[in-house]
Amino acid sequence: MPWTTTRRRLAALAFAGLAAVAIAPRPAAAEDQKPVLVFAAASLTTAFNAIGAAWEKETGKKVSFSYAASSALARQMESGAPADLFVSADLRWMNWASEKKLIKEDTRETLLGNALVLIAPLDATTDLKIAKGFPLAKAIGDSRLATGAIPAVPVGNYAKQALTNLGVWADIEPRIAGAESVRAALALVARGEAQFGIVYSTDAKSEPKVKVVDTFPADSHDPVLYPIAITANSANPDAAEFLAYLRSPTAETILTGQGFTIVPKT
Repeated sequence: MPWTTTRRRLAALAFAGLAAVAIAPRPAAAEDQKPVLVFAAASLTTAFNAIGAAWEKETGKKVSFSYAASSALARQMESGAPADLFVSADLRWMNWASEKKLIKEDTRETLLGNALVLIAPLDATTDLKIAKGFPLAKAIGDSRLATGAIPAVPVGNYAKQALTNLGVWADIEPRIAGAESVRAALALVARGEAQFGIVYSTDAKSEPKVKVVDTFPADSHDPVLYPIAITANSANPDAAEFLAYLRSPTAETILTGQGFTIVPKT
């Protein structure tokens, strides 16, 4: 066989080999894996951002968060929005997601607890104490009390329960400024657009422009609990790993430092 022909055939074989290498599938690298997408109640923003950063540093994997009122997140999931984990600020919206078959029921657990507090702008002068029939309406005057929109936003429902059980709801209801999330209610008070607000203790701790006036008695409202579950449509293998990481010593240190209580896994 002439040398020229031989060289041509060798070159063709080499090209074919390179082409095969170029198109051969390769194992998915860590950077190719989609981030774990967490739909989380707005009150978890500060703590979960810190936990996510720690998890990414430790594992090299990615996590992203979408924060809003639990009701809004649940409705988005129903409409087909992709998510790997759902964390609600109350049992009601997790139960709703369960009824709609939006979560993997065997992954559901209650992760955290919180407290309900009355807040005011940092420079406000008040010695108001929460008790049966306390003069909150008088203290508000012509201003507003900011909390979550009722009945959609969990913190608003907790607030209504507490004020009803303390016998002051009828006077306060016309003065409610219902916000789209607990963080939005917090912002109204921080900007001085509302004289008082009802938020979670962890939110108050995250905002230097507000102060806690008093804490609502635990028996004046349902326990503030945060259930979590992997979503029914999640196919991300890292979702279960991130869920487990939320109970790691690193995550628990961040959460308790923010003022959350850890609910033991049952």
